Amino acid sequence: MPLHPATYLNRLLSLKGRLLSGLVMTWLVVLALLLGFGWRSGESLLEASNRAHLRYEARLIADELTDQVETRLQALQRLAGSLQTQQRGQGASRLGDALRGNEALLEWFDGLLVADAEGHIQAAWPDRRRLQGGKIADRDYFRSVRAFKRPHVSEPIIGRASGTPLVLFAVPRLDRAGRFQGLVGGIVRLDSGLFGRLDRLRLGQEGFAAVMSASGTFLFHPDRDRIFEAVPDAAFNPWLDLALDGWEGEGEGPLLSGDVAYQAFRQIWPADWIVGVALPRDQVMAPIQRWLERLGGKVLLVAVLMLPLMSWLLWLVLRPLFQLERQIEAVGEGRRNRVALTTRMQELRQVADTFNRVEVERGKALAQLRDRQAFLDAILASSPVGMFVTDTAGNIAYQNPALVELTGHARAQQRQREWLGHIHPDDRQSALDLWHYSMVSGEDFLQQFRCYRQGGDLLWLEVHASRVATEGGTLGFVGTVKDITERREEEALRQWEAEHDPLTGLLNRRGFERRLDEALADCRKTGAPSALILFDLDHFKPINDQGGHALGDEMLCRIAQVVVREVRRSDHVARQGGDEFAVLLPSCTQSQASRIAESLRDAVRDVAVSHQEKDYRVTLSLGVASLRETDQRIAEVIGRADAASYAAKRQGRDRVVVHPALA
Repeated sequence: MPLHPATYLNRLLSLKGRLLSGLVMTWLVVLALLLGFGWRSGESLLEASNRAHLRYEARLIADELTDQVETRLQALQRLAGSLQTQQRGQGASRLGDALRGNEALLEWFDGLLVADAEGHIQAAWPDRRRLQGGKIADRDYFRSVRAFKRPHVSEPIIGRASGTPLVLFAVPRLDRAGRFQGLVGGIVRLDSGLFGRLDRLRLGQEGFAAVMSASGTFLFHPDRDRIFEAVPDAAFNPWLDLALDGWEGEGEGPLLSGDVAYQAFRQIWPADWIVGVALPRDQVMAPIQRWLERLGGKVLLVAVLMLPLMSWLLWLVLRPLFQLERQIEAVGEGRRNRVALTTRMQELRQVADTFNRVEVERGKALAQLRDRQAFLDAILASSPVGMFVTDTAGNIAYQNPALVELTGHARAQQRQREWLGHIHPDDRQSALDLWHYSMVSGEDFLQQFRCYRQGGDLLWLEVHASRVATEGGTLGFVGTVKDITERREEEALRQWEAEHDPLTGLLNRRGFERRLDEALADCRKTGAPSALILFDLDHFKPINDQGGHALGDEMLCRIAQVVVREVRRSDHVARQGGDEFAVLLPSCTQSQASRIAESLRDAVRDVAVSHQEKDYRVTLSLGVASLRETDQRIAEVIGRADAASYAAKRQGRDRVVVHPALA
């Protein structure tokens, strides 16, 4: 009958299983260390030998290319000297014939050209028709030769005539006084024979060599698509970046293919080029990896064959321990009072004696604990204050009856996510953050937040929890809960009354100026546009004089209702005193504020109150001003809006004036 997976797990986690696993793991670790040491030793030898090989190949290629560059430059210098002699003797018209007379140089160059001091090409061979008459004064290589009067190898360029990547070997033409008379150039295409040896170079299956200019452009690469492309930056391969700055040496870095390779770099100083030779690390380590794979299978086979022998030896050693296990289990189930072993293993006999002593002490401790628990339960149950106990993870382990009655949640134990779900969503995250901070720092948790009672009623609670710690660490938290709903409601009512007009229910001057301060701070911080509208009621005095203050109060209340209806929910409307009103429009441009002011003026025309069969109406004189980032105090923007309101009255009332258009 097959065993259940849990049975296999229990056997593996037993002492025998662990010891057997430990022996097997130790054996495997020893073998792994030996294999690892062999791998590391082989790796070091292979790395050293391949680095030496790369160093030799890079130096060989660099020396060969240096010799080719110097030979070509020397040939051009000889040609330049002969052209100077012919020019003095036969005239500049014979330069083309002179180039044709040096046709042997085409073994080294794909083309020759002669330019005068202004950069005009006087003669070219063999591309005479395409190049002759052109101008190269804007080329960097021409400016360099003219400035320094020294041979120069250009950066890779695209030929104007051929459209292919090439470099130009250039030497100056000087007269007897050393004055610059032009240059002689030899054109070498990057796909020509200059790098022919590199095409034939083989470094294993994947090794290769590349040539780059010091400016960071590929001149040669086995992948022809890379020629004339920019080399990767320093973040990709720092060794390559150092080589571009003139460094020579070896390193280990990434390739464009993503593989890691051993690399060597050498400089070709006459041309300001760099030779790079790369050998992928996988290729270098392939022989030793294959050896380890073959050896690893044999090691695993030996380890498997040793398992039965190790298992039998362990069973002999652990047989007394199994007896101790069975007796301890019997004590735990109440079938025995103590353990008694018949073994010569002194260590197990000491364990049995210690267990017997601990079992006696445990019985006494359990009796004392039951007494203390009963005493504590009686205290907590009789307390009129809500109390709770949590573990270190924040799960509630106990709630006293007073707390259950307060919240209506009858479960004595709740997980953290359960009691968090009872907190109002707006207060939940801050309560959770402070709770986590208190658990980490050990400081008391003290916070007020809203909580839903069972049934949906919303309570304001004040929770204070303190850490319970011993020498062994934190055991949990003990806390008290107070119902402060009535106190918070009274505070909210007092705050509302302090900032609102009792007649209209709008903001009063104090509440409005606080919100205006906040809007000005946002404007100065973020540049968000906001606007202010100030107005009072035209023809309001006759209503008070003829109809009395009650009629005037009725008109003020109706005006307040109309204004609140016309503005946005995010706007703030205030009665600042008497018949003076203000509207703060956050996130509102001056043109939008002007349109809102016009809508207020139109809406108020329809408001009327009656007294003794006579209708009374009012109009609005509105002043509009925008908050500015340069405003330091709210008095500045109030002053602008107030000035615009007075301008509206001077212009005949019942109109909107936008500051600064006050005329």
